Amino acid sequence: MADTDTSRNVAAGAKTTSRAGRNLPVAITVGLLLAGMLVGTLLFGPPWLWLLILAVATPIATHEVVRRLREADFDVPFIPLFLGGQAMVWLAWPYGAAGVLGAFGGTVVVAMIWRLINHGFSHTPVNYLRDMSATVFLAAWVPLFMGFGVLLIFQDHGAARVFCLLAAVVLSDVGGYAVGVLFGRHPMVPAISPNKSWEGFAGSLLFGVTGAVLAVTFLLPGRQWWVGLALGVLLVVTGTLGDLVESQIKRELGIKDMGRSLPGHGGMMDRLDGLMPAAATTWIVLSLLH
Repeated sequence: MADTDTSRNVAAGAKTTSRAGRNLPVAITVGLLLAGMLVGTLLFGPPWLWLLILAVATPIATHEVVRRLREADFDVPFIPLFLGGQAMVWLAWPYGAAGVLGAFGGTVVVAMIWRLINHGFSHTPVNYLRDMSATVFLAAWVPLFMGFGVLLIFQDHGAARVFCLLAAVVLSDVGGYAVGVLFGRHPMVPAISPNKSWEGFAGSLLFGVTGAVLAVTFLLPGRQWWVGLALGVLLVVTGTLGDLVESQIKRELGIKDMGRSLPGHGGMMDRLDGLMPAAATTWIVLSLLH
C-alpha cells in the first residue's frame, strides 16, 4: 500500500510539473495575477503608476543578480547600481532618453570609482576588470532596459505601446512553449538551453508576430501593419536571445533560478530576462517606424 501511495504521489507531482521543472498550477496562478496587475495599471492607472512598478522591480531584479554574482566571488557594488537604477527609471519621466542614458553613464562612473576604493586606499583591487565588466553589463541589463520601459509609457499612446510589447512577448512565450512541448524535436542551442527547440522558435514567431501585427494595427492609429511585422520579428528574436543570455549566465554560475521572489517562476529576473531588452527594442522600432 505504501508503494502504491508513493507512486500516486510521484504521478501527481509529475502532472503538475512542467518540462522546465516548474509547478504549473502555481506558475499559472502567479502569472495571471501579474498579468492582471499590469493590464489593470495600463487600462486604468496614470502613467506614473507604471513607472512606480518598474522602479520597485528594478532593485529587486538587480539584487537577485548581484547576490548570485557574489556567491560566485564577484565583487559587484550594489549601492551604485541601486541608486543609478532609480535615477535611470525616474529621470526617464522628465528628461526622456537623455535622462536614461545620462543616468546610465553616471552609474558606470560611480561604480568604477566605488569598486576601486571600496576596500580602502591601502588595498590593491583584485579582479577589478572582471568585476567592473559584470557591473557595467548588469547596469545595462536591468536598469537601462527598464528605463526604456518607462520611456514607452510617456510617449503618445503610451499604454498602447506597452500593450504592443506585452502582446508580442507574452504570445511569443505561449506559442514557443506550446509548440515546443508538442512538436519540439530539434534542439536550438543544446549547449546553452536544452529545452529550446527550433519548432518552439517557429511557434514563437507565429504567435509573437501575429500578436504584434494585431496590436500595432488596432491600438496605434496611423501605423501600418508592416510595422507590427517588423516589431514582432525583432521582439521574438530579442526575447529568445534574452532568455539564452540569462540561461548562459545561470549555467556559468551553476544555478537554476536567479531568485525565489515569484513562486513557480523563480526570481524577478527569471520573468524579466526577455522582457527588458524587448522594451528597448519596442521603443526603438516604434520611434523610428511610422
